[in-house]
Amino acid sequence: MSRGHTPSGDFEVVRDPLWNNIRLDGAALEVLDSEPFQRLRYIRQLGHAFLVYPGATHTRFEHALGAYHLAGRALGLLAERGEVAGIAQEDALLVRLAALLHDIGHYPFSHALEEAGLPSHEALAAEHLAHPDLRKALSGLGIPDAAGRIAALITGKSASPLAGLISGSLDLDKIDYLTRDARMCGVPYGTVDVDRLIHSITLVTLPGGQQTVGVHEKGLSALESLTFAKYQMYRNVYWHHAVRSATCMFKRVVRNAVASGQLEAAWIPHTTDEALMERLRGLPDAPLAERLRRRRLYKRLVDLPATDVPAQAGGWIVGHADLVARVEDRLAAELRLEPGGALLDFPAKPEMVAIDLPLLGRRGAITPAQLALEPVADALHRSARRLRLFAADTRTVNPSAVLRLAEHSAAEMEVLLETDGALLS
Repeated sequence: MSRGHTPSGDFEVVRDPLWNNIRLDGAALEVLDSEPFQRLRYIRQLGHAFLVYPGATHTRFEHALGAYHLAGRALGLLAERGEVAGIAQEDALLVRLAALLHDIGHYPFSHALEEAGLPSHEALAAEHLAHPDLRKALSGLGIPDAAGRIAALITGKSASPLAGLISGSLDLDKIDYLTRDARMCGVPYGTVDVDRLIHSITLVTLPGGQQTVGVHEKGLSALESLTFAKYQMYRNVYWHHAVRSATCMFKRVVRNAVASGQLEAAWIPHTTDEALMERLRGLPDAPLAERLRRRRLYKRLVDLPATDVPAQAGGWIVGHADLVARVEDRLAAELRLEPGGALLDFPAKPEMVAIDLPLLGRRGAITPAQLALEPVADALHRSARRLRLFAADTRTVNPSAVLRLAEHSAAEMEVLLETDGALLS
């Protein structure tokens, strides 16, 4: 990084493989030097995807810088058009800092532990923003309740007209991570017409008089490119079968450690990838941690496309982590495997291709952008999902038996677990 000086204060220029030069002003530099933000250097952006895509070792740190850069570009273009003239400068500054800090509460190894039942990383943002380093950096801005307002932007609770740049269908975080992830994984997916999309961002006034972030009609094709990029990356990278196998193994070993009292859940959001893995590998009975280190991943016994699964089925696999663990242990026993030897997976992210923001027509008419993409959104989400059963050793399992389990409700599964009958019969 190169440091310069301007009348407004210090700045640094970071060389980035995606956006070339990222300029950080004095307020951002104070945040950058804080301990919570430096921790992000040691949190991989894509969790265990590096076990499949060797280049996927980039971190939340550079992704946060990229989101900050894009926030600056978007705000600059809005200012050139005079669209933020009525918005306080401090709001724009807080939006840029919120883009920089949007992942400050992230757990090690991406989103795996949120799937395992731990609180969302957005919900943890306020806790990290209260760290003495960040509290000092933000108090120096001279903006009342800067930390609280940044937390509101991150959690989607802000009333700022610019909030959609941080949390929503078109937050700048998505534009950076899709482009960056595709580049680092070396895959031809994740292509987004970034320049067109950024230039199409506009502030629209809704019928009730509220201002919010929207997209001009001329950017609709670029918005579609964002939607299809998300679909392709989820289907081919984020939900790749080996990535999901490693993710399920990691979730299970952490859950076991927390349940046995060998690991404090409150410590996890403050640690790093390697520190957590070192702790797990040091436990007396954590064979899954050693398997992950050696990339001895569980194999697929069942792999069904979501199109074979009834639309409302499998909800308990997504939203009831404790129930899933109990079912997995029962399945492992039936398959004559050790506890934790069978793992169920049916990832879901309905907002993956959801678009819910206003579209400004060439003649000033405002319509929901979601109407243009709604017909394909559900189909793309279902097409990306797979229902899988992973196991430590090869076994023969009838896919129909796993499908029948997914068709049950959570309450029905609780009843089944009280019986002595085989779940896979």
